[in-house]
Amino acid sequence: MSGLFGGYDSLPTDDDGARREAALSHVKEILLMHGATEEEIDRAVADGVIDLFVAERMLIPSRRRYSRVEVSELTGVDLEKLERFWRALGFPGVADDETAFTDLDLEAVRLFQGLQALGAADTDTAVQMARVMGSSMARIAEAELVPGDMVSEEVDPVLSAEAFAGVADVTIPAMAKLLEFVWRRQVAAGIQRNMVLRSHGLAPGQSPDLAVGFADMVGFTLLSQHLSDEELAAVVRRFEELSHDIVTSARGRVVKMIGDEVMFVVDDVADAARIGLDLAEAYADDDLLSDVRVGLSCGPVLLRDGDYFGPTVNLAHRIVNIANPGTVLMSDEFHAALMAEAPGQFTGQALRPRLLKDLGRVQLWWCGRAGQEADGTGAAADRRRNVRWERLSEVLRDLEELRGVGERLLTSNRSAGSVETQAGGGDAEGA
Repeated sequence: MSGLFGGYDSLPTDDDGARREAALSHVKEILLMHGATEEEIDRAVADGVIDLFVAERMLIPSRRRYSRVEVSELTGVDLEKLERFWRALGFPGVADDETAFTDLDLEAVRLFQGLQALGAADTDTAVQMARVMGSSMARIAEAELVPGDMVSEEVDPVLSAEAFAGVADVTIPAMAKLLEFVWRRQVAAGIQRNMVLRSHGLAPGQSPDLAVGFADMVGFTLLSQHLSDEELAAVVRRFEELSHDIVTSARGRVVKMIGDEVMFVVDDVADAARIGLDLAEAYADDDLLSDVRVGLSCGPVLLRDGDYFGPTVNLAHRIVNIANPGTVLMSDEFHAALMAEAPGQFTGQALRPRLLKDLGRVQLWWCGRAGQEADGTGAAADRRRNVRWERLSEVLRDLEELRGVGERLLTSNRSAGSVETQAGGGDAEGA
């Protein structure tokens, strides 16, 4: 596995049978202590998932002893509200008579009640926050559980289960503390941004003005059709790594990443322009990735649940979809603000007005650094693509030559062997 779960042990040899039996006995003891039954343990061993079963039970160590009706009775929260809260967290529905809940679930419901009693959140707000937390934590969990790392014929689930159980008391609390640390730092950073907005006179309920950018990797769909799962994962991982590093280093914030596209927001247009140009240049110099195109706009945005909405966001997304590979395009408003905020640092070239879906006719500008030659058509990216194709063609020619040399060597060896056989008096039948 990866992340929280570390690595598997390899398969035992014939001499390790005793070790495996001892490990299985230890694992059974741990599982019985965590409320598992003998039947569940035997089934997990037979199915080859005992390591995953151990991880699941140690992550939720309390016994499953309550139905949702009993949770409602013990906490005083009606079933409808419980069901709403449970669905908001992203968990599947549970039958009324199913014993699926633990003391941890009771504690979570009581925390939910306590927050409401303190006036920290009304029901609708608390449910909405539960929805955001559920979706965010689901993504973190999926990142921890890489399917390809958990399916292998070269591992022994029993030894792996014992290895996980040996470190779980340390790794699980450590991961929980790390998540809490990140939450505290992110909330503090958000509060600081709100302090700046309020100090600049932003009224309650008023939408802040931000620079919004989208970067889209060109040709990703075609590329994904010719790569293996591992190669495609490497491309996506490299794309995310570059995007995060460039955006955050220039005081921007990555809002979301969807495969071959990243959305980011920045407090001022000069930093947004630098991010856009840095992204275009970084991907141009990367041998693994294709070029990106970037769209930039600025104006009021609506912030909801960690995402941004509104005409400013829509415009940036429309722009990136029509930009040429390797170019950074900006809206008319962004260009005006950029020239006023950072005169002499950037240059812009007006492109012909374009008709964008649902937005009408808009004036767009090519964005470049001061002294940079205008390239609104993406000619530089075309040249880079030609160089990449030439390199690929050279590699293919070299492979073809090597294949020809190999075939000639095989042919000559077979011919030499035939001559030696005939010189030695022929084959067995001739003898």
